Amino acid sequence: MNMTTKKDIFSSRLPEWLRAKGNRKKRGEITRAVTLVTGMHPKSVPRSFRRAQLRDCAGRETRGRPVVYGSDVTAALSTVWKAGGEPCGENLHPLIAEYTDILKRDGDWDHGETATRGLLHMSEGTVKARIAVFERSRHAAHGKGTTKPGSILSMVPVRADGWKDAPAGTMQIDTVAHCGHTTAGDFIYTVNATDAATMWGGRRAQWNKGQEVTVESMESIECGLPFPAAEWHPDSGSEFINWHCREWCGKRGVRLTRSRPNRKNDNCFVEERNGHVVRAYVGYARLDARTAVYALNNLYAVLTPYLNHFAASRRIVKRERTGARWKVTREKKALTPYQRVLARKDVPEEIKQKLIMEHKRLNPLRLRRKIDLLALEVFNVQRRHGTTVKKDEFR
Repeated sequence: MNMTTKKDIFSSRLPEWLRAKGNRKKRGEITRAVTLVTGMHPKSVPRSFRRAQLRDCAGRETRGRPVVYGSDVTAALSTVWKAGGEPCGENLHPLIAEYTDILKRDGDWDHGETATRGLLHMSEGTVKARIAVFERSRHAAHGKGTTKPGSILSMVPVRADGWKDAPAGTMQIDTVAHCGHTTAGDFIYTVNATDAATMWGGRRAQWNKGQEVTVESMESIECGLPFPAAEWHPDSGSEFINWHCREWCGKRGVRLTRSRPNRKNDNCFVEERNGHVVRAYVGYARLDARTAVYALNNLYAVLTPYLNHFAASRRIVKRERTGARWKVTREKKALTPYQRVLARKDVPEEIKQKLIMEHKRLNPLRLRRKIDLLALEVFNVQRRHGTTVKKDEFR
């Protein structure tokens, strides 16, 4: 039972308590009844009725710790949280100052100096507590598996070593099917790739998942990387494990490895982003309009720099198993893929300078607004040229 419920009980029984003034037997019955319901000590009941009698209904509650961050600071935090793509408090807190500076620079900051100072002084714990009450958009988890093993599995080695010491350009890659509730017929796929060393990502939409079009998507993703790809690591799907893709990687001098069948943790980084990137921004609706490929790639052209420059995450540093439970230790400070690239020693300095210049031109709030418009355009194209979809299935 919370304090609000207790206050309601005392307020409802206050007239009866006041009428029983001087009647010790009646007040004793009221005290026993309230004690039974609330679990309070009998001596606390008269004091609580006294407070209820003296309480000013139109006044403000003065008990408890003083409020340091008011509604204006919460509104400023909400602006930064939405611009950041609704992350958790741990990932948002290190980026609040940068987000605020960018939004001020571009005239998108509508909050006063008092609210801004309060936001910049807010601790990580307070940020987590305030974000916990914000409403997030949630989606029903419905998807279909489309991975089928190829016939040349023995020709592509399984990656035996871990990802801890992977160099920049070690790309985990996977496909996401926008098939809705059935895999029958033709529909759009997203080729999703993530660098295991820096979390730098890229994604490309394509029609079905033929060998040639998949390699074309890989080429397009590689062109968007700030560094050359050193390795492609898919699952055992036939769209990647085939002679055409193997020959393409061999000509470029890029290593091709694969995961073990039915072991998603072998491709853990890209599997995570299948859910909280592709599914979060595109949804689970069936996309079977061929013209939606162009609209979806327009969305990815804006979404990819937004995530790479402004979406922070904390990587797992250590895992320990105690009995049936795992104790996971993560990085203390959340970093964006852009920050991770700048911290890498195996990335040339000229690449870092180019990224810094690109980062200075970006605005997370404006990118977020454009992402919402382009996502809506994908839905409109599908509605005009494809099968009917429910709006709540899309994003």
